[in-house]
Amino acid sequence: MADAVSVRAHAKVNLFLGVGERRADGFHELSTVFQAVSLHDDVTVTAGSDEVTVAGLDAERVPADPTNLAARAARAVAEHVGCETELGVHIDKGIPTAGGMAGGSADAAGALVAADRLLDAGLGEAELLEMAAELGSDVPFTLRGGTALGTGRGEKLVPVLARGTFHWVFAISARGLSTPEVFAKLDELRAAGKAPGPRTDATAVLSAVAAGDARALAEAMHNDLEAAAFSLRPDLRRLREAAREAGALRAMLSGSGPTMAFLCASGADAEAVADELTGANLCRAAFVAEGPRPGVVGLDW
Repeated sequence: MADAVSVRAHAKVNLFLGVGERRADGFHELSTVFQAVSLHDDVTVTAGSDEVTVAGLDAERVPADPTNLAARAARAVAEHVGCETELGVHIDKGIPTAGGMAGGSADAAGALVAADRLLDAGLGEAELLEMAAELGSDVPFTLRGGTALGTGRGEKLVPVLARGTFHWVFAISARGLSTPEVFAKLDELRAAGKAPGPRTDATAVLSAVAAGDARALAEAMHNDLEAAAFSLRPDLRRLREAAREAGALRAMLSGSGPTMAFLCASGADAEAVADELTGANLCRAAFVAEGPRPGVVGLDW
């Protein structure tokens, strides 16, 4: 058994997010199209210690204790194979925290893969995906990456064809936004007739990514949670308009927010949009990224 295994896990953006009714288990039925992007965290799992450490972007906002989702993922693998070896986790963060980009889920997916390799467990993709779904709704996608259609809580995945490269800017807010609060607000707005019902047809998005057509994707992208997030955080509307004025093809809430995702025609356009937003002090930070990317990839094998 190796002493440590390191992996890279990528963030996600929702190209389409249709939110259905609240289910009996408290979750909402989703229809979503995920794409993995180049923003990433590096996760290292080590044998012989249960220490959890975090460095990098927003490290102070991530729990460095056994409640950390990546630490839970590593323990789950050890328990699954009956191994009593203590496993430590170190996360070097490059994905914004609490930003709707699945950073915690990516860390958990990375820890699953790293622990599986470290312990020589030999778990297959089906087993890892089952464990991922138990950890969280976005963990299965961050494990697989690429571009995929997700249903259920988002954990039921069908890979979809994506051609070419899509260029993104992600604008990070100085203040967080609670995912449960955003979903609850959407329910409230719908009950009051102030938000439309769910959209479920992602055909136009799937066609655009299959063609590698950024302009068609810009026209097709959709997020049911925008109305709720903008109701809770009206300042995000100004950020959206500024990105459009700066040349983004489309500005949309990333997941449940508060991060905003801006699709651009090229890498140069993305750099220009990011510079404009940060120069105007409209966001805490803006990151340029590309997609699609794979899910979890090894760094030392």
